[in-house]
Amino acid sequence: MAGPTTAQRGAVKQEDSSARPPRPRPGGRRLPSRTQLIVIGVLVLLLASGAVWALYGSSWLRAERVRITGVDVLTPAEVEAAAAVPIGAPLISVDTDAVADRLRQKLPRIDSVDVVRSWPHGIGLKVIERQPVLLVKKGAKFIEVDAKGVRFATVDKSPGHVPLLELTPGRSASLRRFGSARLVQEAVRVAGELPAGVAKNTKVVRVTSYDSISLELTRGRTVLWGSGEEGPVKARVLTALMKAAPKAGHFDVSAPTAPAVSGS
Repeated sequence: MAGPTTAQRGAVKQEDSSARPPRPRPGGRRLPSRTQLIVIGVLVLLLASGAVWALYGSSWLRAERVRITGVDVLTPAEVEAAAAVPIGAPLISVDTDAVADRLRQKLPRIDSVDVVRSWPHGIGLKVIERQPVLLVKKGAKFIEVDAKGVRFATVDKSPGHVPLLELTPGRSASLRRFGSARLVQEAVRVAGELPAGVAKNTKVVRVTSYDSISLELTRGRTVLWGSGEEGPVKARVLTALMKAAPKAGHFDVSAPTAPAVSGS
């Protein structure tokens, strides 16, 4: 019996080939259909719209309270009033930079402030107040000066353990060369570099020229500091001198490599 002809064998192969299902794409995954893409796009749009509505349109995430930390001289009520946080506004829309700017402009005592959103309903104000290192007497009042030389507040009463600045350069060459603002900055620099034990006992920082800054301490003691240069070295030398001669009345650290003590 004769076998199938060549034409018949070709027809069978063609038949078998058309009967096989299409090969899957590499990796075994099919691309999503157009309908699936449309559905996914609609879902994403709905989720985004819902998020926007929750943040801006709903009553769930609104500014309802202000929490203030870090105040000492200032009161929370003062800070909250100056901050002017828009209570009832969407929390996401509160301009935290604008709040910080208002606080620094209206309350110069504030050195820095961190304004943060506290979800779901709060605004947090973390305040750092300026600390006075010197006082400038103005009539019966006192102007507080911080370690940056900023005159930030006028008070009726002298804070404890803050020395008074006496600027008496007259018509000296220092005043013509540096100006009073630079001399005040030098006094601030000296006050900021005093040893803690000396700082709390300093009553007056007296500036007569750039190179002649002196301190008036409790118990009638005085210190000739000289210029504001080499402050940390002078502070260490002064501490050592006071330990070595606790009953001395005058200390000279203007030349820290050749200090002097007298009145012991």
